Amino acid sequence: MGQNEAQDDRRAKERADIAARIARFKSTQERFAQEREDYASQAWRKAHRGEAAE
Repeated sequence: MGQNEAQDDRRAKERADIAARIARFKSTQERFAQEREDYASQAWRKAHRGEAAE
């Protein structure tokens, strides 16, 4: 394997690693957004029923 091929392989591995990190980050952000939405919906329901907020 030549130096250029090794360099290309390393770059491909780095790109794959970055893509995986971005996917995990996006997944985490989507989960947080869903949790915020769920919390807000629950708070609105409680407020509508006149219950104390937690």
